[in-house]
Amino acid sequence: MKQKLLNFLKILIPFALVLFVLHHFAIGALSDQYTFYYSTWSIYLFHFTITFFIYLAVLAVSNNLPDKTGFAFLACSGLKMFAAVVFLIPVIQGKAPEPIADVAAFFIPYFLFLFFETVFAVKLLK
Repeated sequence: MKQKLLNFLKILIPFALVLFVLHHFAIGALSDQYTFYYSTWSIYLFHFTITFFIYLAVLAVSNNLPDKTGFAFLACSGLKMFAAVVFLIPVIQGKAPEPIADVAAFFIPYFLFLFFETVFAVKLLK
């Protein structure tokens, strides 16, 4: 289990850092036109921690109940969606000056991290 987790982190950390840098520069270029409610680091901290804990939970289920791994991934993905809505409550309530830009700045990395999680969950299922 530890080796799988370390291999996951060896890929997750560079993946998150590269996306963060690209996103940070994109947000910097757009900051003249839009005012963002969330900073780039808070968005990536959210995505990184959620992705790490989802993989940790799915890995634990895979080791203990291998036939329930897919269900664990689906359940964790549902919890991730709920956490995303909770994270975006200020934007939903209208406290953000540019809600469309904030939602896009959040959900583009959301789907990239979801794809990343899915690839590793499929590897556990095989």
